[in-house]
Amino acid sequence: MARSGIYKSEVVRARSKLLATGINPSIDAIRAELGTGSKTTIHRYLKEIEEEEGGTTGTKVAVSEAIQDLVGRLAARLNEEADARSTEALAVSAASLAWAQKESTALKAEGQTIRTQLEQTQRNLATEKADHTKTQEAMASKTLEVTQLTQRVLGLQERLEAEERHRQSLEEKHQHAREALEHFRTSAKEQREQEQRQHDQQVQYLQSELRKVTDTLTGKQQELMRAQQEGVRLIGDLTRVQAELHQAQEELRKLRPLKDALAFEQRRTEELGQKLVVEAAANQTLTTNVGEIQAKFTALQGVNQGLELDLAVAKAAVLAQEGVVASMLQRLSATTPAPEAGTL
Repeated sequence: MARSGIYKSEVVRARSKLLATGINPSIDAIRAELGTGSKTTIHRYLKEIEEEEGGTTGTKVAVSEAIQDLVGRLAARLNEEADARSTEALAVSAASLAWAQKESTALKAEGQTIRTQLEQTQRNLATEKADHTKTQEAMASKTLEVTQLTQRVLGLQERLEAEERHRQSLEEKHQHAREALEHFRTSAKEQREQEQRQHDQQVQYLQSELRKVTDTLTGKQQELMRAQQEGVRLIGDLTRVQAELHQAQEELRKLRPLKDALAFEQRRTEELGQKLVVEAAANQTLTTNVGEIQAKFTALQGVNQGLELDLAVAKAAVLAQEGVVASMLQRLSATTPAPEAGTL
C-alpha cells in the first residue's frame, strides 16, 4: 500500500521525467523514481493518466461547493453502508463456523467413545476368539466401520479448517478493501485541496472507484453466501455422519446378546470348573479310601495265608493221627484171639 504522501500528481511528474529521459515509464521505473509507493496505486494512476490522454480533451468545468459537499456525503454514506454490510456478513459467517466447529467436536468425542468401547469389547472377546470366530469377525467389521467413520469425521474437520482459512482470507480481503477505501478517502481529500482545477475528472474518478468498491463488496457478499451454503452442506454431512454413528451404536447394542451369551458360557465354564474341582477332591478321597482298602486286603491276604498254613498243618496232623489210629487198630486186631466154634 502506498504511503499517504504519494499522489497522482507525483506519478504524473515521475512519468513525464522518465519520458523526457527516454526511459519507458513502467510501474517499477516510476516506483524507483519516487522511492516508495504501492504498485497497485501506481498502476491505477498510470491507467487513469493514459485514459485522460487518450480521451477527448475539453474545457474543465469547475464544480460548485454544493456538488462537492454532495459527493463527499454520498461517498461517506456508501463507505458506512459497505462497512456495516461487511461487519454483518463476517458476524454471520463466524457464527456459522463456530456452530460447525462445535458439532465437529461433539462428533469427534462420540467417535472416540465408540472406538474406546469397541477396543474394550475386543479385549474382552480376545480370550474366547477360538470358540467365537464369527463374533470376532463381526466385531472386526464394526471396528473397521467405526474407523472409517472416524476418518470421515477427521476429513470433515479438515474441511472445516479449510473453511476457517477461507473465512480468514475473506476477512483479510475485507480489511484490504477497508484500507483501500480509507486511502481513497484520504487521497480524494488531499487531491481536492491540491488540484482544484481537476474537480470534474476527480468526480468521475470517485464514481468509478465507488462502482469498483461496490462490485468488490458484491463479490465478497456472494463469496460469503457461498461459504454459508457450504456450511449448510457441511451440516448436512455432519447430520448423516451422526445417523451413521447412531446406526453403529444400534448394531453394537444388537451385539450385546452375544456378549451376554458369552458371559453365560463363561459362568457355565466356571461352574463346570468348580464341579471338576469338587469331583477331583472326591476322586482324591476315593483314591485314599481305595489305598486303605487295598492295605486292609493285603493284610487279610496275609491272615488268610496264615490260616491256610494252619489248616494244612491241622490236616497233616489229622492224617498223622488217622495213621496212628489205623496202626493201633491193626495191632489190636492182631493181638485179639479168634472166637471158638459154637460159642455165641
